[in-house]
Amino acid sequence: MAPAKKKAKQPTKPSKAPAKSVRPKPSTQPAPTPQSRFINRDESWLLFNSRVLEEANDPSNPLLERLKFLAITATNLDEFLEIRVAGILQRIEEDMGLPQKLDDGGFTLDERMERLRDRLHAFTADQDACWHKHLAPALDIAGIRLASWKHLREPDRLFAARYFHDQVDPLLTPVTLDPSHPFPRVLNKSLCLALLLRHKRKKSPRARNNATALGVITIPRSLPTLIALPERDGQRNYLLLEELIEAHVERMFRGYAVLSRAAFRVTRNSNLYMQEEESRSVLESVRAELHNRRKGDVVRMEIDAFAAEEIVERLQLNFELEPWQVFRTKSPVNLSRLMDVYSSIKLPELKFPEFHGRRFKFGPKSANIFDELRTRDILLHHPYDSYNTVEAFIEAATNDPRVMSIKQTLYRTSADSPIFQALTDAAQNKDVTVVVELMARFDEASNIRWARELEDAGVQVFHGIFGLKTHCKLALLVRKDPDGVVRSYAHLGTGNYNPVTARFYTDISLLTSRPELTEAIQRVFRYLTADWEASADAYRPLQVAPLTLAYDILALIAREVAHAAKGHKAHIIAKMNALLDAPTIEALYKASQAGVEIDLIVRGMCALRPGVPGLSERIRVRSIVGRFLEHSRIFWFSNAGHEEVFAGSADWMPRNLYERCEVVFPVVDKAAARRLRDEILATYLSDTAKARLMNPDGTYTRPTHTAAAFSAQNWFMHQAAASQK
Repeated sequence: MAPAKKKAKQPTKPSKAPAKSVRPKPSTQPAPTPQSRFINRDESWLLFNSRVLEEANDPSNPLLERLKFLAITATNLDEFLEIRVAGILQRIEEDMGLPQKLDDGGFTLDERMERLRDRLHAFTADQDACWHKHLAPALDIAGIRLASWKHLREPDRLFAARYFHDQVDPLLTPVTLDPSHPFPRVLNKSLCLALLLRHKRKKSPRARNNATALGVITIPRSLPTLIALPERDGQRNYLLLEELIEAHVERMFRGYAVLSRAAFRVTRNSNLYMQEEESRSVLESVRAELHNRRKGDVVRMEIDAFAAEEIVERLQLNFELEPWQVFRTKSPVNLSRLMDVYSSIKLPELKFPEFHGRRFKFGPKSANIFDELRTRDILLHHPYDSYNTVEAFIEAATNDPRVMSIKQTLYRTSADSPIFQALTDAAQNKDVTVVVELMARFDEASNIRWARELEDAGVQVFHGIFGLKTHCKLALLVRKDPDGVVRSYAHLGTGNYNPVTARFYTDISLLTSRPELTEAIQRVFRYLTADWEASADAYRPLQVAPLTLAYDILALIAREVAHAAKGHKAHIIAKMNALLDAPTIEALYKASQAGVEIDLIVRGMCALRPGVPGLSERIRVRSIVGRFLEHSRIFWFSNAGHEEVFAGSADWMPRNLYERCEVVFPVVDKAAARRLRDEILATYLSDTAKARLMNPDGTYTRPTHTAAAFSAQNWFMHQAAASQK
């Protein structure tokens, strides 16, 4: 029987949100002396994933949401190994025999990798503990179980056996390894079974020598990895696909005795490497590299903790792995597939309450979105403000005969995106230009498909500037209004044009018809499609990477330093996903020493050390991890009483500032700017429920609070719901 759902309490926001973060209770122990001025980015990332794992262990979260958080940590870890760890190993291999340089923390690459691998194994152990000690028992109480074959009831065995015979067996290709049957190509992140075999025939040379063989079965990717068994008496049982196959392996290896078996999975290097001079087109180059990605060097092998040592040794030898690259897990191999359990179970009481953002309402004198934008800017805070408003903006361009052209960037989208459909429909009678970023990590294949479909529909498709990812979020519509004037209307955002992720990512959208913004956006598109050369001022008031953004950030920080030197109150509040850029961090350190108060809301990696006496004592860093992924980037500067606030697509990371096309835009509408500062940023700085405060050594602690814990995300949801009423 599932536990009864508790009635949610209405969150109460403090009457006036504090301008600064709530400080943690002073420790009786002195802060550790920083080994360097920077926290290592990879260790910081692991700490972020640990904060996500905290949500999986948190009993105040609904049970299936906790399961989802655990699955997210596994998916995050896959990407970290495929990209970051793979990159370090590759650099170590390339530098073999050469003297290694020391990083900012005083470590060589080998030493850094040694520290990292210990933390990776510790984190995997934490995932195991979360599953076995907390989630699996709680799921069992709620009537949800990952069942083993030997514990199945006879009706469930018959059901599973029929499923195996009808849908699984025809897809399997069992292989016994010998000189004529080499090791099968194991694709990246594919699940496999390894079997230790001994020949039954006494006349066989192997049998006479008591030799063993290795068998391998690649589990088909086309099948679900979790099989839902028939529900009985409210009990929901699932069978792992490899368990079902294991139960039938004897029939696939007739003539052999199966001595042992184990599920395993390998994670490969998934970095893409392209040479401009060797590429006929970006699209062809990315397509070729995607094929190579599936076959990159193995970085990690996950395997059942109780696998026979001989199986582990043979696999380790085949994949050329160091002992540390073998991760023995007591949990099901590939925890990310637990997301399938979350998606398949329709028990609202075990999930967060359903939430829909508020719909935008036109003013009394506006017949459509264009009328509204001629009178004011529209600021949206997703998902609390429905993303339908952005979709409706693009769809209006398709359906409105007065709209003459559409320009848009696409970084990630979804298969059923109304925006994608609107662009293809609009191309029938309008000029439509789309800049598609093919190199959006792990979305390359789908973006190639979108690009070709758009081209087939008559859209002009470009891929930005070679060597720079197009990460900015821009849409520009040109319309001949009823008064005969040709005007431009724009959307600028911090998140992707993806209606699926817009439901659980927090982002900012600005819709505007301000000429100074729309004209600058037009020039950005010219830069993307024609590699247009212009002075930095040509893109004002936008801040554009890699052209002006890095300089602009440093200039804004320096301006606060100058104000502090004159005795003015100086304050910076910045919200982002990651903070890694060394020049920016050094500028923040200098600002802190000059008297500038700095509040940073950094969801993930943060290389800055806050609260270090003489270095960063006026800097406070907090991370918020909760129901929604904090994805918005907002930057506020007090400017001696003449406040300025910006939002955009860029984090303060080297790749965003120097290796991508990014756009950060000013929010000058007074009501919109006030909402960003006094409602959105102030509320995040008031959070005592889902916030963690960063310590000088890079660890995080929960903020102290005397009243009930306050959740910013819950407060935003209740405000949105109240406004609908």
